Amino acid sequence: MRDSLPIVGALLAAVAGVALVVVAISVFLAPRGDGDGPLGFPDAEPLPSWAPPADPPVEASETTGPGIAGVVDPLWLAETAQTTGIPERALAAYAGAAIMKSIEAPQCGLSWATLAGIGATESDHGRHGDSHLDENGTATPGIFGVALDGDGVALIPDSDGGEIDGDAQADRAVGPMQHIPQTWRNWHVDGGGDGIEDPQNIDDAVLAAANYLCRASTAYDTEDGWRAGIRSYNIPEFYLGTVAKYAVEYADAAR
Repeated sequence: MRDSLPIVGALLAAVAGVALVVVAISVFLAPRGDGDGPLGFPDAEPLPSWAPPADPPVEASETTGPGIAGVVDPLWLAETAQTTGIPERALAAYAGAAIMKSIEAPQCGLSWATLAGIGATESDHGRHGDSHLDENGTATPGIFGVALDGDGVALIPDSDGGEIDGDAQADRAVGPMQHIPQTWRNWHVDGGGDGIEDPQNIDDAVLAAANYLCRASTAYDTEDGWRAGIRSYNIPEFYLGTVAKYAVEYADAAR
């Protein structure tokens, strides 16, 4: 099956020479820990400091479609979506990206559950507000974070003329994984295999995040490596704990 994945080499080549862009954003769209998430963990529970690796996803014996979603075994996908509560379309992206990275960068150790924890925290798996993922995995309507104008949040002046985030005054994080325009310009990728690079698409956004994270740290199977990597995505300790809580719950549910 791996011989049928020419997308991998192209994706890695596209990002190999790009410097890591680390920007601290102190807000995120879907903070958890209030009992309202799909797993409903209550406020009183202490947040874990990190998320050990989940059991790896099962790779499809034959690809079921283009891009990263097509490399995931359909039975594993259906069963794991049911036990974790993660929408199947989003889970396919998390698992597919983890499979890709296990092939090309096995030392990274980035887990599908950690990617899912980020997706849950950032946008409730593309369901923030009135949005949902369509059959192609694109958030509809698009997801846009708050203006990063320095008013209680990080100050990130407009860098794209509003082309990516629709705001010509200040940058906003966009899409299911909440990439800021600066980061997307450096890590843009076609994870869906449709010839389009779109931060609002779950496949593109998750694979870009996985590439970014595996450049930030190459030891997600250790607490120090996990924390360093997730901190490169968003600094607050509550953010790390929230992502970890989701990742641990998803990994346990999948077992």
